[in-house]
Amino acid sequence: MQNPDPGAIPETPLFDRERSHMGYELNKMAMALVSEANRKAFAADEEAFLDRYKLSPEQRAAVLARDWQEMVRLGGNIFYILKISALNPMPVTAIGAAQVGMDHEDFLVQRLGKERRNG
Repeated sequence: MQNPDPGAIPETPLFDRERSHMGYELNKMAMALVSEANRKAFAADEEAFLDRYKLSPEQRAAVLARDWQEMVRLGGNIFYILKISALNPMPVTAIGAAQVGMDHEDFLVQRLGKERRNG
């Protein structure tokens, strides 16, 4: 069977028109976090902040769990999702590792060619 999209990357959701529509509210919520007032509101009460948006139950659960891979699968654009990650400082490589289901250290070694840390 021939691959319908020869440029597709295995296990990587394509951010196309359909996924863009699916993730509209999720991305709108994430983009709102550029405002300091919204970041403070989110930090103070995540549930109440999320109530402002029409997220699907799955999107809401993914945000609360900081499930980066699921957020992207549910239509999250990585550039917007990074706004959420900024509230819980973590390396962007940790998000990349989560997206492909790898341990962060293994991701650094296998995908980025970094040397394994000793200790």
